[in-house]
Amino acid sequence: MARDPETTAAIRASLAVGLAVAAYGISFGALSVAAGLDVWQTCVLSLLMFSGGSQFALVGILATGGAAAGGAAIASAALLGTRNALYALRVAPFIGVRWPLRALAAHWTIDETTAVSTAQPTLAGQRAGFWWTGAIIYVGWNLMTLLGALIGDLLGDVSQYGLDAAAAAAFLGLLWPRLRQLQPVVVAIGAAVVAAVLTPALPPGIPVLAAALVAVIVGLTNWLGPKPGKLGPMSDSAAVPR
Repeated sequence: MARDPETTAAIRASLAVGLAVAAYGISFGALSVAAGLDVWQTCVLSLLMFSGGSQFALVGILATGGAAAGGAAIASAALLGTRNALYALRVAPFIGVRWPLRALAAHWTIDETTAVSTAQPTLAGQRAGFWWTGAIIYVGWNLMTLLGALIGDLLGDVSQYGLDAAAAAAFLGLLWPRLRQLQPVVVAIGAAVVAAVLTPALPPGIPVLAAALVAVIVGLTNWLGPKPGKLGPMSDSAAVPR
């Protein structure tokens, strides 16, 4: 059965983001083993936690403090993972599935699935973006985690490969079309500045949450956004998915 153009576009976005992010999993596998976890522990962490930022925060703290830093590592990972609960509020209306798929959707509610799905203008595109992105990243991330854990010693310094930049570039590709109005531009710049200023001074996770507050505050106050009743039928704002 032929897909509609919106669904096709969503799948293409899923592939672009999913493959770039999945490739970054090799870095996590290598860093996790270097931090003291074995291959089995590393793979289980990716299978069950499946939240890249939280995983990197966990192994990063373990790498500097060892087993004694376990409590701090878990706390930082959990703190950073709380953002996924906020994402769930955004994606829940268009998931529209029953258990056990709804439980799977909860596990796959991460930065990338939220970004791709909410960037689509139609319900069909949003659902396709969520599920395709989730499946691609989950399979790819876990395979690359295993590969990185097995050959980490051969890779050397994984940061030199620029895989993190590929993932960031994929996100920028999603964000760029939305920067057509003043409000999204202000949110993007403000969040970036907050994260950059706080990152050297605060534990992992807190700068990300603080940056997210920029979007929350701007959204609640509708600062610099279109006012109710002032949008015409052909306004560009009407095309931006909510």
